Amino acid sequence: MVSTDRLLAFAAMSLLVIVIPGPSVLFVIGRALAHGRRTALATVLGNVLGSYLLVAAVALGLGSLVEQSAAVFLAVKLAGAAYLVFLGVQAFRHRKDMKMGAVDKSGQLARGDLRTIADGILVGVTNPKGIVFFAAVLPQFVDHAAGGLPAQMLILGLVPICIGLITDTVWGLTASAARHWFARSERRLSMIGGASGFAMIGLGVTVAATGRAD
Repeated sequence: MVSTDRLLAFAAMSLLVIVIPGPSVLFVIGRALAHGRRTALATVLGNVLGSYLLVAAVALGLGSLVEQSAAVFLAVKLAGAAYLVFLGVQAFRHRKDMKMGAVDKSGQLARGDLRTIADGILVGVTNPKGIVFFAAVLPQFVDHAAGGLPAQMLILGLVPICIGLITDTVWGLTASAARHWFARSERRLSMIGGASGFAMIGLGVTVAATGRAD
């Protein structure tokens, strides 16, 4: 099992990394401004699920392959960047169609929500910041003498996932609250939709252009 001191140390490290907004946070904010609270929360859920897939990959030994291979890392990074650009283009193209949609009273996930979660998963699992953190930092907090290394990593990985779930939710709710002011005017809502699209395109380009160059 993971010792308390290692768990607390990893939590502190995770908090320091997570409070610095990265691609996932900016993606959540962009979707919140463009589509509102429901989409923002679905995006957050997808992001954390995608991030935990990274944890599982590291625990199973795949994370080290991504971290050690410049080609694999570049391929994953560019895939995520390309998808961000695609979503940004889509948001800009449909900026004039934006309206304050009616909330589904049934509380069940519609097809649109499931697709939003899938978008969040893809962005989360291809996030270069998450790949580097989980592949390079997570293994350092494992107690090799205690054994059960994959289980330890899976448990430790829940810490940043929970922190990210809380912080990303706050970001999403804050951004979606600001959207209500824009929603009072179709013109303003269209403008924020276009700005959100450009922001995601810029984010995708930034992700592609930064990071490891080896």
